[in-house]
Amino acid sequence: MNETIGFAFCGSFCTLKKGVAALRQLQEAGYNILPIFSEIVYSTDTRFYKANDLIDEVEHICNNKIIHTIKDAEPIGPKKMLDILVIAPCTGNTLGKLAAGITDTSVTMAAKAHLRNERPLLIAPSTNDALSNSAKNIGLLLNAKNVYFVPFGEDDPTSKHRSCVADFTLIPSSIQAALEGEQLQPIIK
Repeated sequence: MNETIGFAFCGSFCTLKKGVAALRQLQEAGYNILPIFSEIVYSTDTRFYKANDLIDEVEHICNNKIIHTIKDAEPIGPKKMLDILVIAPCTGNTLGKLAAGITDTSVTMAAKAHLRNERPLLIAPSTNDALSNSAKNIGLLLNAKNVYFVPFGEDDPTSKHRSCVADFTLIPSSIQAALEGEQLQPIIK
């Protein structure tokens, strides 16, 4: 593979392991991967990962240092560093910021910088309010140029009535579709 993938992690901590598993698949497929962490993911220890352990694991998989500041994410656009940018997991907070054009994190800066080159942005949502407050932001992004989604669906309809998570196993095929200008269907499982 000659494509360079930006792979950004946001703070849906319970799905970080799924993101790491997808990252391994992409590395094994031969992609060059540039990892990007939100500031929260880069600095927060959780019950799912210690921040330093996650940093070490991702940098080892990608063989690249993690971008984790707005300053370091900004050159992604002018230098045309990526063929595609994947945000997996993408929180409801980040969905809202992307929909509103807010650029106040390393991940939203990476997205803004990347999209200026008219290249695809692939979003793998993971949010407890996908079918409530975040629904409007998902709708706006579905209509945005060069923005694609990894198919997603309810992760626990009985206990978390409005929560949706992307099918992280579909990230590789979603990347191929997005690079061809296509949305993988069905978008909502």
